[in-house]
This record gives sequence, C-alpha cells and structure tokens, in this order.
Amino acid sequence: MSEDKPAETAENTPAEVSAIPNGKGHEPGEEISESAKTPLAEDGENPHRTENADTNLPESQEFLSAVEDKKTTRFTDFEGKTSFGMSVFNLGNAIMGSGILGLAYAMANAGVVLFLLLLTVVAVLSSYSIHLLLKSSGIVGIRAYEQLGYRAFGTPGKMAAGIAITLQNIGAMSSYLYIVKYELPLVIQAFLRVDKPAGEWYLNGNYLVIIVSIAIILPLALMKQLGYLGYTSGFSLSCMVFFLIAVIYKKFNIPCPFGGNSFNSTTSGMNVTDPGGEDNPACIPKMANLNSQTAYTIPILAFAFVCHPEVLPIYTELRNATKKKMQHVANISIAIMYIMYFLAALFGYLTFYGEVEAELLHTYSRIDSYDTLILCVRVAVLTAVTLTVPIVLFPVRRAIQQMAFPNKTFYWPRHIAIAFVLLLFINLLVIFAPNILGIFGVIGATSAPCLIFIFPAVFYIRIVPKEEEPLRSVPKILAACFAGIGFLFMTMSLSFIIIDWTSGTSKASSGH
Repeated sequence: MSEDKPAETAENTPAEVSAIPNGKGHEPGEEISESAKTPLAEDGENPHRTENADTNLPESQEFLSAVEDKKTTRFTDFEGKTSFGMSVFNLGNAIMGSGILGLAYAMANAGVVLFLLLLTVVAVLSSYSIHLLLKSSGIVGIRAYEQLGYRAFGTPGKMAAGIAITLQNIGAMSSYLYIVKYELPLVIQAFLRVDKPAGEWYLNGNYLVIIVSIAIILPLALMKQLGYLGYTSGFSLSCMVFFLIAVIYKKFNIPCPFGGNSFNSTTSGMNVTDPGGEDNPACIPKMANLNSQTAYTIPILAFAFVCHPEVLPIYTELRNATKKKMQHVANISIAIMYIMYFLAALFGYLTFYGEVEAELLHTYSRIDSYDTLILCVRVAVLTAVTLTVPIVLFPVRRAIQQMAFPNKTFYWPRHIAIAFVLLLFINLLVIFAPNILGIFGVIGATSAPCLIFIFPAVFYIRIVPKEEEPLRSVPKILAACFAGIGFLFMTMSLSFIIIDWTSGTSKASSGH
C-alpha cells in the first residue's frame, strides 16, 4: 500500500501541473501554480497533490520514471497513453457520422464525377487544415482549440472557437439522435412485425431517443478521458463497414427501374434484373448534375469530414505524441473514411439512381420493410451513430469549460452536469426538430467552414511568429487563401440554401 500511495500522487502530478492537456488550463507558465491551487481547494480534491505539484516536481517526475516499470497502468490514467490504433478509431469515428447516410442523395444531385471531385477536394483540404492546427498547437504548446483562439485573438478568438465547436457538434449530435428517433421505431416495428402501430410507447421515437440517451450515451459521455472510447469507436466503425458491405451487396440484388413496393410480395423477385432496365434512362448514372438540390451537396460533404474539434483532444491523449504522428493518425482516418464514403455513396446511388432519398436506409425499407439484412444494417447504423455521440460531446463540454470556467481544474460534478444538460438540450431539439437535411445543410454551411477552413488558417497566420514565417511567405499566403475558400464556401452554401428555402422546393423544409 505504501508504494501505491506515492505512485498515485506522482502520477497525477504532471497532469495537474500542466493543466493544458486536459483542455482545462491555459498557456504554459501562466499562473499555473495559482490556478492549480485554488480550484483544487474549492473543489474539495486531495490537497496533498497540490503541495507535491508545486514543490518537488523534478523529484516526483524522477520517481514516476522509477516506478513506471513496477506499477501497472491504472484504467483511469489515459494521459498520453492512447495507442495509435485507438486514436485512429476515435478520430475515424468522429469523422464518420450520419453524414454517410446522406451521401448517396448528394451524389444523385451532383453526379458521380462532380461528387468524387468535391469529396477529394474536401478530404485534402481537411488534412491540410489539421496540419495548420497541429503546427499552431506545436508552436505555442497548447492542445485546446479554444486556447489557440485565445492566443491568436484574445477572448473574442476563444469565444468564437468555443461557439463554433458547440454549434457544430450540437448539430452533429442532433442529427445522430434524429436517426435514432426516426429509425429505431421502424426497426422495432419490423422485428415485431407490427403492421399498424396503435400508438405503443415502444414504437414512439421520442421516448426511444430519451431511453437511448440515458442508458447508453450518458454513461459513455461521463468518462473522464476520450481514450476510453477507443473500444466503442472501433465497434462503431465495424458496424459502418457492415453497412457498406450490405449497400454493395444490395446493388446487385435490386432490379433497376426501381418500383417502390412492387417487390414486396416475393424476395426472389428482387434477384431478377428487369431486362429493359439497363436501357432505361432512369438507370443511367449521371456524371455531372446541377439542380436546386445540388446546393446541399457541398455542406453535406463539408460536414462529412469535420473532426477538427476532436483533433486536439485526441492529440493530447496520444501515446508518445508528436506532430508527425498525429498527422499520420489524421491522414489514415481521413483516407479510410474517404474510401468508405465514396463506396457507400456510389453503390447507394447505383441502386436507386434518381429515386434515392435524403436518408438512404429509408429508401431500402420502401422495397421490403421486413428484409432481414436491411434490418440488421439499420441496427448496425443505429449502434454506430449512438456510439459516436459521446465522442462528439467531449469537445463541446471542453469548449463550455474553456468559455465558462477557464481556470478551473477537473471537477466531477461539473463534468457530469455539463454532459447531462447538453444531452437534455439535444433531446429537446431532436424531439421538436425539422427534417435531418435541414440540420445538415444549415450547420454545415456555417460552423463547418469556420472549423475546417477559417479558424485554422487565421490562427496559424497570427500564431506563427513573423520571424519564422513573414506574412508574405508561401505558407502564410496559402493559409490566407485557405481562409478565403472558407468564406466563399460559407456564403455560397448559405445563399443556395436560403434561395432554395424561399422558393419552397427544398426537401429540407418539409418533412418526409
């Protein structure tokens, strides 16, 4: 026991002193000892830890390295101990959201070639913007998005970043829970073979969202560190791989002129391709397509690769973290998602062509609502999006901590309360929310360009010293162009969406 006690103290010491990695602190060397001392006393945590932290730091660090071999890593200590693979899972899961369900619809409205071009551009730009974030973060030694904003523009910068992260991720969580609300009742109904629901509570999406939030999401959202969620992220991604395989399989199983419920009677009928199908104009994929719905393609794609709020928290917890290693994590995650996105969109589109709906799975249920494979796919997608919510909630809680309680250290009651209030708010939003595409389009068009393009570029220009890179140096000119793309992209998407809504043709303003 006597050896356990100091080991624990020593282990906690570096984390408490450099409060930055948990995203609860500020720049290195700025009133850290004071801020570490007062909140600890207020929060009623162990006072001995603070004394140790302030006095013999080098000694305690030596001691830590000495006992490193003897002690086993405690499950609660994930500071810088998350493996490369788990980090890829977490970031991949943060990227992979319900956006994948809208991509076939986006492809139908943009055409195959235009869609691929846009997807490639957004993926490359996302990777470049993570490079800008990591470089800025490396220069000032801060691993919190809001604190980079603070270092670049003071409090307004911090608030802008915090608000954008909050809006973006609340939008993402709303869309995930919207899928739960919309899909779960249909799945339960199909499993129970209830043809005409008579208002049973377990077929009411609003009740089911609340149950899922309390039973699954809340416990995971209460984890102290993001690293613990690597396992659930891995499982979530494997559910999405299953979804992808099923979409590819179904392409060869559903005949082309897609006739809705006409295939309901026999499953074998679905395996026979209509002989005239291939020549039917409805069965020829469009390479490029421009219509009123094309406006949604850009925001949906931008939304599909937003993982920027999660990048710095994952970087913080990465084992032996270096900028290069974290960039590898990001590139691998983006590459895997890029392939999955393209295949899911392509095969979803080639199955239904112009008939594809904004929510891909809903289109399959028009053929045969009791199809076992599609039911399993729906369960897998529901599992995947449910397990993504806690990953996306972490940066929002971190942003709220940074904005409202910047000098406080970790405190369980506050940690729990923020998660609970956020989930409550998102549940209310989802229960009274419009169609899923409206959520995607508007939030994708506002906060996504800020987080992907504008903030990383502007923070980079402000944070990288002029001595190292003058304002007219190539990297800074590129960064300025990058911010310009963000502004262009934001105004274009928003104006498209507003025109679309006012003309009343949008599918986003009217529910299915």
